[in-house]
This record gives sequence, C-alpha cells and structure tokens, in this order.
Amino acid sequence: MSDTGNSIEISVLETGKLPHGAFPPNGRTFFHRPTGRACDGRLVIDFLAEALGLPFLPPYYRYKNGTSDKFESGVNFAVGGAGALNSSFPGIYNPNTNVSLVDEVNSFIQFLNLRTDFKQLLRNSLIVMGEIGGNDYSHAFKQGKSIEDVRNFVLPIVDSITSSINELIELGAVTFLVPGNFPVGCFASYLTLFQGSDKDQYDPLTGCLTWLNQFSQNHNQLLRKELEKIRNLHPDTNIVYADYYSTTLRIYNSPNKFGFKETLKACCGTGGLYNYNLSRACGYPPLRRCCNDPSSYMSWDGIHYTEAVNRLIANVVFEELMNSIHSLNNLCPASTINKLRMIYPKSEM
Repeated sequence: MSDTGNSIEISVLETGKLPHGAFPPNGRTFFHRPTGRACDGRLVIDFLAEALGLPFLPPYYRYKNGTSDKFESGVNFAVGGAGALNSSFPGIYNPNTNVSLVDEVNSFIQFLNLRTDFKQLLRNSLIVMGEIGGNDYSHAFKQGKSIEDVRNFVLPIVDSITSSINELIELGAVTFLVPGNFPVGCFASYLTLFQGSDKDQYDPLTGCLTWLNQFSQNHNQLLRKELEKIRNLHPDTNIVYADYYSTTLRIYNSPNKFGFKETLKACCGTGGLYNYNLSRACGYPPLRRCCNDPSSYMSWDGIHYTEAVNRLIANVVFEELMNSIHSLNNLCPASTINKLRMIYPKSEM
C-alpha cells in the first residue's frame, strides 16, 4: 500500500525476477509507466508528500548505495508484500518476500546512523508506520488458516507495530502517523477466496463479507488501545491514528456520491465475478490490460486501491494531521500550507 519502488530491488535480489508492480498497466494514470507502485497512479503516501510540499519519497533500497541527497526531503522503507511478523514467526509463510517490519525499521536505523544530525532529523520528521499487518493476515487466510487461527496473530502483529514505534521514540522520534487496517471484507482478493459463502455473511448494502470486516475492526481496536498506552507513556509524542477503515467504508456505503461505479470488482484482472485470480497478479504477462476508466473503480488489482480512492483517503488523513499536529505548520512554510489547503480542501467525508 505504501511501497514506491523498493519491491523492485528486493524481488530481484531474492528471486531474480521483477515484481508485478514493475509491469504495465501499473502506473498508467499518473506516471504513465510502472514505478513499482501496485496502483494505477499515486498512493496515499504520495498525496501526503504533495500536501506537505515535499517530493515523492524515493525508495531506500533503490538508492541506498548512492548519494544521500536523494533522501534530504524524505525516504521510503516500505516493501510491497512485507508483513509485520518476521519470516521465522510460526504459522505464517510469506511467499512474496523475506522482508518484515523489523527489517524495514533496521534499515531506517542504519540510515540514521550514517547521519550526524539524526536526532534533529527524527525530531523534525513525520514517520508513517504502515498500513502494515494486512499481508500477514492475507497470507494466513490464503494458506487455509481458520479465522480462529488467524485471530491468534492479531496480538503479535500489533505488538510488532507498537514495539517498532517505541524503538524509534527511544531514538528521538516524536511524530507518527499510524494507519489501521482496511475493511478487507470488501477486497476482491478475499471475496474471491471465500466466494460461495452463505448469503447472510455478506453485507446487503455493500456486498462485503461482514465477518472479515469485523476481523479488521478487532485489529484496529487493539491497535488504537496500544497506541493510547504509548501516548500515556510518552506524552511529548504526537501519534495520529489514521482511520483507513471508516474512511473507505464510507465510500463503499455511498459510492455514487464519490464518483465510483464499481466498488468490489478489480480494474485490472483476469475475469470472474470480482475480476481477480489468486495466482495471476495484475502486471504479470499477459495481465497487462485493465478497465478503461480506473477512476470509476475502487479496487485496482483486487488488493490495492486505485489512485482515485487513495486521493480521498489522503485528503482525510491530511486534514487529521493538520488538526492534530500543529508543529507541521512550523515544518512547512505558511505559504505552502495555505496553497495546499486550496488544493486539498476540507474533506467532505
């Protein structure tokens, strides 16, 4: 959801192959070429960078051996497919990558250790932690784990997220944006995996699987509870929870209001009820075609959202950031903030 290109280097290193995000039609809407983003265009993190007057965040693993000036305005450590739990955690096998949140945080710390001003850098930085954890659950469900089994992963996943935050706080970080999980019961990937479920398991308004959305809510409730504990332990920190669940569910509930004609079916896929195939990801040959108008679809590839949805999510998050963290106004010139409030007006969501 947040990888701006790291998966290209990691995938080649681990498998000798390019990931599906490195192939068309990924990137067609905005960049007009694949960039490693699993999307037709910009991600939430891209819109937030624009809203703060920053360039798009460069992927760390692509430039880590190059000049550090690439990272003067920010850097991205997210790797597509990575989980919150490391590869040695029992019960979940990650077929996409060996990289986990622990590895991403360690890379960040290695990056900081190369700078003499890292304390000031951390103090003046906004650190976005995720969304992370969704891949862990997805891998477990796809590998046949029951809902009871997968529930046992929620606590260690949330613990991995909060432990990473605490580790960075000890190093001097003070400002965090921590997204929750999405309503995954609306994802084409899950709807395809559990296709044929009893009718009463679907929300009659949205067509989403209610039990999966309840699972996401349980994850989010525990995450919010643990974040509040961190706030109490470190009252000088700014930790903003990004409610991805409620934001996107409002779109599913009223798609016409936001300009969407298709909510559950993927824009890029191979056909079927939800235009999704568990073994053929968007971008891998010959999967290089997609719907004519991605902006009318919510789902890009059955797992990730289209740029149109990412923009709406980012508008809500940006508004929350500006209301919650007044220091952001100090980090960005007033002229930039005023200009960007015109580009990203108060959300109607």
